[in-house]
Amino acid sequence: MKGLLSLLHNWHSWIIVVLLFICILLYYPEQFPVVKVSPFLGFRSHSIERILFLFLIALSGAVFRLRGGIVCLGTALAVMLLKALWLSPYRVEVLSETFTVAAIGILANWWLESRRRETGRREQALLKLDILRRELHSYIKIITENEKRLSILHSITKTINESFTLEEILSAVAGKIKEAVGIDGVLIFLLDEQERKLQLKVYHGVSEEFAHQVDGLKVGEGFNGWVAETGKPCLIEDSTADRRLSREVVKREGIGSQFIVPLNSQNKVVGTLCAAARGVRYFTSEERDLLTLIGAELGVAVQKAAFYDESEKARASLRELFEKAHDAIWVHDFEGRILTANRATSELIGYELDELIGEKVSRFLTPQGVELAKEVRQKLLSGDEIEQPYEQVFLRKDGAVAIVTMTTSLLTEQGKPIAFQNIARDVTRERQLQEDLRLYVRQITQAHEEERKRIARELHDDSIQSLIALSRQIEGIISNNVELPEAQTCLEGIQEKIDKIIAGMRRFIRDLRPPTLEFLGLLPALRELSSQLKEEACIDSEVCVSGVERHLAPEDELLIYRVVQEAIRNVWKHSGATKSRVAIEFSTDKITVTVNDNGKGFTFNETSDFIRSGKTGLAGMQERANLLRGKLSICSRPGSGTRVVLEVPSD
Repeated sequence: MKGLLSLLHNWHSWIIVVLLFICILLYYPEQFPVVKVSPFLGFRSHSIERILFLFLIALSGAVFRLRGGIVCLGTALAVMLLKALWLSPYRVEVLSETFTVAAIGILANWWLESRRRETGRREQALLKLDILRRELHSYIKIITENEKRLSILHSITKTINESFTLEEILSAVAGKIKEAVGIDGVLIFLLDEQERKLQLKVYHGVSEEFAHQVDGLKVGEGFNGWVAETGKPCLIEDSTADRRLSREVVKREGIGSQFIVPLNSQNKVVGTLCAAARGVRYFTSEERDLLTLIGAELGVAVQKAAFYDESEKARASLRELFEKAHDAIWVHDFEGRILTANRATSELIGYELDELIGEKVSRFLTPQGVELAKEVRQKLLSGDEIEQPYEQVFLRKDGAVAIVTMTTSLLTEQGKPIAFQNIARDVTRERQLQEDLRLYVRQITQAHEEERKRIARELHDDSIQSLIALSRQIEGIISNNVELPEAQTCLEGIQEKIDKIIAGMRRFIRDLRPPTLEFLGLLPALRELSSQLKEEACIDSEVCVSGVERHLAPEDELLIYRVVQEAIRNVWKHSGATKSRVAIEFSTDKITVTVNDNGKGFTFNETSDFIRSGKTGLAGMQERANLLRGKLSICSRPGSGTRVVLEVPSD
């Protein structure tokens, strides 16, 4: 309603209505014969009528924007379509002219609206530019006001970075504050956290007596003590009239106004900065802000100095540990040149320290050791996982060999790798003892196998032959005494027991010393084991071989056979399996033997002690794997069967 009233009070709307009425009269000369238009400037009457319609549409768009132009266009189209559809005999020509007027009217309104929006955008841009100009002037004023403050802060920061001791930093900063702010005195206190007292470290512009009297303020005592306790700045307009004044020496010194700020570092107060004036002085907001910023800078400097002292002590301690460490420690660059090393490194390799520095580590390694070192460095640089510690062999100056276990790590600086650090422990003696022990155990194992062989031979040549002869005698008695049925039945039972004893002893002899292994080798012996499991336990078993088959030393084949034999015995006795599979894989660097079953499985703890937990069979398997310098792994869980894997290196 309000919009309609506004439209009625707008004189432009009345002009448009009058012009529209005139256009209607001119457009229907047959219906209104009193109104006729003569040709003008070469235009015929109907052309003038359409031009007037277009003018009226453009005027409405200019005055009432796009909506007014559309309304006027719609009205004009209604007027023209009425004539085109019902009154004019030239319907096609009139419709064409009507659509032409509509198209031109739409384009005119679109152009006017585009111009209007462009003008609006320009006005908005000019308005924003004016606002930005005002803000820029404001920023320039602020920047101008802060130039002095920034210059002072830059000077103080430079002093902090260039000075070496905290006393030098505090003294230089106090002098710059006194000069820049134009005050009479500057005092800087540092907090002793153990005694909870403020120690006066630097003072400018005050007497020795005053400095001595205010030194050692307790936290919470006086103005500086209150700032240290609360961590808030404190403005004292007149110290002599303030009830917090704790020491009369302030009055005798003539100190009037003070502004005190805390020295903060990591949300902790480490001291206070006091700017003092003799008499009453007004501290501007800019001066207070400047002193607060300086206090923050000094807090960081104090904490940095404390960290520096602690780091120096830690560095000295680490250096002492580095020098006195029993393990060899050295650092080398990406080319392998030794940058630093400790005394233990010199003792390990047999060279003096000055001979080691600058030398390449590869000089002290075997060819295999050089390749291993390259592989370790490449994995560390690429971020790949590496098993550490690993074993390395060094060549000593005297020609001897040193076996070490090493840990290598990447040293970085600002996130970038710069060198490699190595820590090595000499295990030459331990490895020799282990090798001697392995040889001793191997000899004992060989002696056991020889004893097994002797027992098997004696059982076969003596006991079994005697039992066979006894069985044959009983068989003869049975066949010759057909008139003694009860005795015959008894003897037949005895003969059956003897036959079972013979079969058991033969199986026992086969376990003691399998002849197939001795005469045909490992693979036929394993196939025989698999066949026995299938025949005697009704467990479906198979042997699969992959890779290029090759023979091993007889003692190594015997050890592998014993491991597989124990695994198959466990499948037979404990697993409750229906299927078993033995897989032998020959590769260039190792032989892998895997025994799988689909039995009930068990809970296996890799860290358990087999002997103490009563698993002597597993302990024997592990011991034989160690003799082979191999690796034995067992994977099992209830309901998922068991998997035994033996990996034996080819060399």
